[in-house]
Parts: sequence; C-alpha cells; structure tokens
Amino acid sequence: ETITKTITETDIILYAGISMDNNPAHTNEEYAKTTMFKHRIAHGMLSAGLISAVLGTKLPGEGSIYMAQELKFLAPVYAEDTISATVEIIELIPEKNRVILNTKCTNQNGKEVIIGKATLMKK
Repeated sequence: ETITKTITETDIILYAGISMDNNPAHTNEEYAKTTMFKHRIAHGMLSAGLISAVLGTKLPGEGSIYMAQELKFLAPVYAEDTISATVEIIELIPEKNRVILNTKCTNQNGKEVIIGKATLMKK
C-alpha cells in the first residue's frame, strides 16, 4: 500500500513548531545555503511520518500498534517534493500477533529517500 503527499513550505514550518526541531537546515534559507544541500530540507521524520499514515490507515490498518521502526535516510526532501510512502508485508508472526513490513519513501523522480523496516502488532 502507498500514500503520496507533496511536502509544502507550510508542512515544514508546522512540523518545526510541533516537534520543536528548529534546526536552521529546516528553517533558515540563508543558513541552508551554506550546507551541502544548498536549500532548506524537510525534517526526515516529516517524510517518515507518511509511513505511519500508511500503517495506521491502509496496511495493516486501523487498530494496529506501531512497535518498532528502522529507518535509513538516503536523500534530502525539499519543499514541493512529492513523497510516496510504501509498505509491504514481508513476515507474519501469528503466534505473537505481529507483522513485519518493508517501508520506503520515494520522491517524484522515483528516488528512494528513506528505506526501513517496521514491526506492528495487529489488532
């Protein structure tokens, strides 16, 4: 299953306020110009949050309990990038009521920006 969202300038600013992560790499364009990215980047966890949206609403869906997540951030996400979060079941553990899923986020060009693995308890 997949969810797709365009990350907006507003998303980045709101996420900075909610998370209290005001790193200037996210919030200050002049500072960001001095970084390897040359522009402000979205918070990694903002994009990773789309994985949570897929897990909680589509697969395995409502009532699932997010237990663990491994993430590897591969590329930056900028304002106006369109990110698709995709999850795929790779293992069922019925005796523990668990499901293991591959997780990934890709941008509008198909480039992987996050990869990982999630563990959930099914309802």
